[in-house]
Amino acid sequence: MEREVRVRFAPSPTGPLHIGGVRTALYNYLLARKLGGKMLLRIEDTDQNRFVPGAEDYIRESLAWCGIELDESPWHGGPHAPYRQSERKPMYMQYAMQLIESGHAYYAFDTPEELDAMRARLTAAKVPNPQYNSITRSQMRNSITLPEDEVKQMLDSGAPYVIRLKVPRKEEVRFNDLIRGWVVVHSSSIDDKVLMKSDGMPTYHLANIVDDHLMEITHVIRGEEWLPSAPLHVLLYRYFGWESTMPQFAHLPLLLKPDGTGKLSKRDGDRLGFPVFPLEWHGTDAETGQPTVSSGYRESGYLPEAFINFLAFLGWNPGTQQEIFSMDELIEAFSIDRVSKSPARFDQNKVRWYNEQYLRAKPDSELAQYLLDALKEHNIECSEEKAVQIASVMKERVTFPNDFWREAQYFFQAPESYDEQVATKKWNASTAAALAAFAQELPAHPDSSPDGIRALLTAVLERQGIKIGQVLQALRMVVTGVAAGPDLMAIMSIIGTQETAQRIQVAVERLAQYAQ
Repeated sequence: MEREVRVRFAPSPTGPLHIGGVRTALYNYLLARKLGGKMLLRIEDTDQNRFVPGAEDYIRESLAWCGIELDESPWHGGPHAPYRQSERKPMYMQYAMQLIESGHAYYAFDTPEELDAMRARLTAAKVPNPQYNSITRSQMRNSITLPEDEVKQMLDSGAPYVIRLKVPRKEEVRFNDLIRGWVVVHSSSIDDKVLMKSDGMPTYHLANIVDDHLMEITHVIRGEEWLPSAPLHVLLYRYFGWESTMPQFAHLPLLLKPDGTGKLSKRDGDRLGFPVFPLEWHGTDAETGQPTVSSGYRESGYLPEAFINFLAFLGWNPGTQQEIFSMDELIEAFSIDRVSKSPARFDQNKVRWYNEQYLRAKPDSELAQYLLDALKEHNIECSEEKAVQIASVMKERVTFPNDFWREAQYFFQAPESYDEQVATKKWNASTAAALAAFAQELPAHPDSSPDGIRALLTAVLERQGIKIGQVLQALRMVVTGVAAGPDLMAIMSIIGTQETAQRIQVAVERLAQYAQ
């Protein structure tokens, strides 16, 4: 019988969730849904010293905002609860003891000073990358080198110890990575990793393998930074006798900074002028202890659909020209074999582009709500009909929802000043006379549609002997106060003929010195 596909996202609550972590969660989710499987979330909080209050809630809220649905988690429960490793602590020791009894792990009683001395000896002997391994363990204080009765006495007396994996000295460890193909590592390059710490908590390596096995995980999709640990994990599966149900591994490519000079880190975002977290994060500076705020995609005005679409393409492509994908379309198109081995360079312009596409695809009535919400904050009255009209003409020129208010203020407020450069170049006596004539006829004109206003303007300018191109920029300046924007006739139609005429008349008086 074929096993149900079960994937997991296993973050540590040590701070905000980096977008690289969100991408890992997304790829896990897409694969699970594509193959009709389950998506689990497990909080890996075995390192209590690095625990950050609020981080777990942040992870939960971030995934919910992104639309990544969880089947089992600390918050939803499930058949393999609990889903926090700190709550599973009592069971890990039995698995470590199983490895000791089978000869695949051992007690190590070395003090920090003895470990430092060992590394100093190896460094002095010019041994690269000094490690506690199959060679150096023979010179250290552990249950391999010490007499059995002394080991028992130390354990009975409560002497501090760790449990280390006994890595074989000469053995090839191999596994087939779904993205990278066959990975082969010689055991001599793997150190005897600590499995149980002296405080009784398991390390990531032990807890991760035990939990993935007990939770029946079939695919482990994680970042490239975990690739060096994978051979160690393969050994653990083998020594536990779980190799036949070992999950398939897939190690995702790195996310690089926009200039390609290295991995995109948590510190790069605000320094480089864009978010690297899904949601805004309020933290504390480790050095100064002062409160800090890191920007988030949600608070910066990005739509979750745009953010997810962009993120999906950071390391994966569908093999077609299609770029816009809903979550359902991503699920349908996703496959691990189209994930690249090569690092993916972060492109802030591309995520902005995605946001623009998703905004423009929304109904005008939905876009109008962004504007109405902002107007309410500024105590400005506006009918829904007018807001819809404004959203319709503005949507091709906005990147974020709050741009509707920022870019459209002239629909509600007459200009208080004018662009001096435009005034100097485009305002003169003939322009002033022509626009004054236009303003005089406009309020009574029976057709206030954009086409009707254009027809009237054209007729007035013909009588004045002026071409429309000579006055358009000046007219835009006095109506809106800015030098560029959407169709000017549509703007005047929405503002209204009476208000438009009044703005022109005010400008004719204010700009009199340029019409000499």
